[in-house]
Parts: sequence; C-alpha cells; structure tokens
Amino acid sequence: MDFYHTLFVGVTQMFLGGYVMLMIDFRKPVATWRLRWIVTVVMVVSANLIGLLFLDFWDTYMRVGVFTVTLPYILCTLWCSSQRDFRAVFNIATALFIGCVGTTIANMAEMVLWKNEYFSFFIRIISFIVMFIFLRRFSVTYRNMLHQMNHSWGILCIIPIVSFFTLIYIVNHSESIDPTIAVIFICSLMVLCGCSYYLMYLFFERVQKENCAYYEAQLAVLQLSALRGRMEAVRAVENSIRTERHDLRHRIRAVMEMVSRGDKDAALDFLEVTQKRLDEKRVIRWCRPPVLDAVFSSYFDQAQKQGISVKAKLALPDTLPVDEGELAIVIANALENAIHANLKLSQEQREIRCKMAGTPGVLLEISNPCIGNISFDRNGLPITRQSGHGLGVQSISAFCRKNGATCQFDLTDGWFRLRLVL
Repeated sequence: MDFYHTLFVGVTQMFLGGYVMLMIDFRKPVATWRLRWIVTVVMVVSANLIGLLFLDFWDTYMRVGVFTVTLPYILCTLWCSSQRDFRAVFNIATALFIGCVGTTIANMAEMVLWKNEYFSFFIRIISFIVMFIFLRRFSVTYRNMLHQMNHSWGILCIIPIVSFFTLIYIVNHSESIDPTIAVIFICSLMVLCGCSYYLMYLFFERVQKENCAYYEAQLAVLQLSALRGRMEAVRAVENSIRTERHDLRHRIRAVMEMVSRGDKDAALDFLEVTQKRLDEKRVIRWCRPPVLDAVFSSYFDQAQKQGISVKAKLALPDTLPVDEGELAIVIANALENAIHANLKLSQEQREIRCKMAGTPGVLLEISNPCIGNISFDRNGLPITRQSGHGLGVQSISAFCRKNGATCQFDLTDGWFRLRLVL
C-alpha cells in the first residue's frame, strides 16, 4: 500500500505540475525561472514521496498534505510568476480544480463500475491526460489574456476555488453521502464548471479578436496617415523644384553676365546660394523600408515644427526580420511619447536622439531629456497615473511579447531611453 500511495501521489503531482506550467507566465529570464520552479517543486514532491514510501506517512499526508505539497506549490508559483495578483491565483486554482476533477472521476468510476484501487488509478491517469489536452488548448488563450486584461481576475477565481473545495468535501465525505446523490451532485457541478470555463474561453477569444481588430485598424490608420504625409511632402518638394527649374534660365543668364564681366567671386557666391536653395528642397529619405521611412519623416517633421532637435542615425536594409507595419507602430508610439515629453521642457532643452540598425537583428534606441521622476513596475515598464496615457508602452510591450524581442526602459542622468533588441 505504501508503494501504491507513493505512485498515486507522484503521478497526481506530476500532472498537477504540468497543468501549472501550461498556465504560468514565468518571470524573465523565462528559462532561469522555469528551472527554479521545476527544481523547487521536484524537491517538495520528492520529500513527500520519500515519507510515503519509507515513513508510513499516508495517514498524516491525508491531513496535512495541503501544507506539505499544495501550499509550497502556491508559494513557489507566486515566486516564479511574472504576475503576483489574482492572475496567479487563477492559474493555481484552475490547476488544482482540474486535478481534483480527475480524482473525482476516478472515485466515481470506482464507486459505480468496479471497486478496485488499481482500476481507479488507471481511470485517474486517463482523466488527467484528457484534462491536460483540454487545458492545453485553453492555456494558449488564457496566457494571451494575461497582459490584455488587468482586472476582474478575482471574480474569475471564484469558479475554480469554490468548485475545488466542494469536490474535496464530497470526496472526503463520500462514505456518509448517498452514492446516487453524490454522483448526481458531482456531475452537475462539473457540467456547470465546464460550461463556465467554456463561456470564459469564448469571452477571452472575443476580447482577443477585438484587440486584434483594433490593432489592425491602428496599423492601417498609421500607414495611411504616414504615407499621405510623405506624399504631401514629396508633392510640395516637386512644386518647389518645378519653380526653381522655371527660374533656372534667369539664374544662368545672371551667372553668364557676371562671368563675362570677370566677376567670378560674385558668380560663385550666386551659384552657392542657388545650390543651397536646391538642397533645402530635397526630400530626406531616412531609411529604405517605405512605411518606416514615412513614419520617421512624419514624426521627425512634427518634432522639428515644435522646436525639437532631431539627431538620427538609421541603417536599415530593404527587408526586416519582422513585420514592417508592426514595427512602425512601435516607433510611432515611442516617438510620440518622446515628443510629448519634450514639450514640457524649455526650447533649448528639446531634443530627440534615435539610433536604429536592421542587421544582424533589429536594434532600436530612442532617447529624450526628461524632467521629474518616472516609476517603473516590476517588469521594468514605466508607470503613468494619467487617464488615457500608457497605451503606447502597452503596445510596445505587446509587440515584444509577440516577436520575442527584448525591451528596456530606463531613466539615467535626466535622459529617458527606450532600447529594443530583436
């Protein structure tokens, strides 16, 4: 029996760990914190298994297992998770509920079909595998929602927590409850919870589709606006060049007259002024990718009109290892934030520095002078308490998560910097 109890707990905790890993959003660096979580959980579970196998620990485990296994699971998950609020609680509660469902199904099978411990153990494994498959599909949507919904997780936690403790109570008092009533109640509860999770899944899917549609609309508006501004700038330059070309014959005659009189210095000065006028009308191309070039041109023009000095060093190839439109949104949000920060400064302090390279990977740094202190959350993202602000930072953070990029914000010596590496 000690071997059976050890096998029972070991398999259960193995699947429970798999459930938690499916849903946990590890802190960065992810590989390091995932390894810490695995090592800690293995040590906790191993200590309990040794007690069950060699120290006749089963009776005690039934009473204190929540403190020797469940509580360490919870604390370790909170320690390693990037979220330490109700989102982490929902993760753990869902894993515990799923594990409890597998155990409950096994107990019901033993109660109704065949009262045999190894038959119950086999049914439990099958149930855990089925639950793992369903949870794996749900976890993809759930993990995408972790960064898109910051509220209402406490309400969602009620479903798995209440269901978990209810099933635990029924399983532990099954001998004093009429089997038929117990089976009906358990089935009803699991159907109700299953429907609740399905509705939750549909809600998550709908939110993500709406966010995706909003993102695509934002991208389309940005591209259209930037390209329209670029076309207007090109059209204005073309009109200026057309005017200069019309006046060119008069300038040539004036230069010829100066040369014929031997006034070469005046002719050279006149030609130099003409050259400067033509250079001023030239269209500045910041980089090769057209959408990024349009975005840089649009926001740099906005900055210069506001009296903000722009220093840019851009070296980008024709093609990038990431979607050009999505990267354009990141750059637009960063430059917009930099412009707004500069407007709080005096005219002589206003400046934006932008460096970007496209090979071997995308490297971006945008910096601007900043007054006051900026607070950062535990993920290193700047915190704003003004309503309607902070959406640009969230958009940049979402881009990094989607494309596996590293993003860093910092404030050093009065300069606020955004660094992005892909």
